[in-house]
Amino acid sequence: MTERVLITPEAEKVVDQLRELHGELMFHQSGGCCDGSQPMCFPKGEFRVSENDVLLGEIGGCEFFMSRDQFEYWQHTQLTIDLVPGRGASFSLEIPLGVRFITRSRLYTPEEANNLTAVNV
Repeated sequence: MTERVLITPEAEKVVDQLRELHGELMFHQSGGCCDGSQPMCFPKGEFRVSENDVLLGEIGGCEFFMSRDQFEYWQHTQLTIDLVPGRGASFSLEIPLGVRFITRSRLYTPEEANNLTAVNV
């Protein structure tokens, strides 16, 4: 099966570090506002998901959600959560560490598209 969301080893190390500080975590792909469209990391349950959100999968042991509307645009792309130096202007947990998560994306190959993990839309 083709995973819809992946994480780089560097980003996963920061997730592990944040988990030690904050306990269980979750991600939600921001759809805009303060820092554009970036993945946001929260203590699990701090960001309330609803029937308007889609669970894309797990990265680094954390559930990764996106709004249903945004998923309609991004459903043909695989997301990879990466890390870059610098402070973002968001409420995501990694910001005080002087780094921020970013989303890299690429279109699925036809073979990958035929083997995508299911989501409830």
